[in-house]
Amino acid sequence: MNAPPAGPAAPVLVCAFAVTRTPPELAASAAATGHEEGGPLRVLRAGGLCLVVQDVPAALFDEEALAERLNRPDDLERCARAHHRGVEAAARRGPVVPLPMATLYRGDRSAEQAVAAREAVLGALLDRLRGRTEWAVKVHAAGGTANATAAGAPADSGTGAGARGRAYLSRASARRRDRQDAHGRALAEADAVDAELRRYAVDATRHRPQSERLTGRRTPQLINAAYLVEESDSAAFKHALARLTADGRHAAVEVSASGPWIPYSFARWDEAPDIMAPDTTGPSRTEPSRTEPHSTAPERTPPHRTEQRPMKQEARS
Repeated sequence: MNAPPAGPAAPVLVCAFAVTRTPPELAASAAATGHEEGGPLRVLRAGGLCLVVQDVPAALFDEEALAERLNRPDDLERCARAHHRGVEAAARRGPVVPLPMATLYRGDRSAEQAVAAREAVLGALLDRLRGRTEWAVKVHAAGGTANATAAGAPADSGTGAGARGRAYLSRASARRRDRQDAHGRALAEADAVDAELRRYAVDATRHRPQSERLTGRRTPQLINAAYLVEESDSAAFKHALARLTADGRHAAVEVSASGPWIPYSFARWDEAPDIMAPDTTGPSRTEPSRTEPHSTAPERTPPHRTEQRPMKQEARS
């Protein structure tokens, strides 16, 4: 007895992770995991460039479904990690230009055309990133700095209510001045840390400092920076970091770092006005968000941004 004919395949979208000239081997890409709901990673060729992609179910990745999922913190982190796995797989043999999370196309042809049309710009980015990695550095005010109090505030003088009130106001004013002075010192030391690290980097950028809700700390984050470092200078950069945290010159701040990372912060293909722009005849483009190293689990997530932009989808006919 013949088996009944298979029904129509569920519609899929093409999720793009990164552009490279040196794609992973076929076996390696097939073994890599992107989004758990999708198929194996595969490689599309567009001129002299390659695009690492994955087929994902449209029911879970169309604009409406994806917007709903990425508004849930757990799903956002899961998608960010899946995207990073895809970018890591693309980067095994050479530099990559990571694409924003949730860059989606309706088919292979539209994805290939988008890359081929911007081959020169993407190629220039790959050349710039070759042999370079990203280090993420966060500088917080030290605990004692944030909670500075006016140790030398005057004691109560006199016993009357007026005297006690004046003494209270004097102490409050002294505490406020101490906090302002301590914050000013912390900002100056944070800037000094940044200036020192820039000496060992070919480029640097500051992201918006994260809120205390995201960092889980009670002291403010003063600097949330990324540094693009030549691989040959990585040892000197790490030595500078160690020296900054060990010599006691910057007691008003606490410095933490992670890396080396794929240089997400310096592969900003989407900042040029026409790079990977939508087809005028296709569906409207919604630009995906970037996830920052440092989103809901700052020390565990890869360094790409989550809070700067609204999540959008890039889909074409």
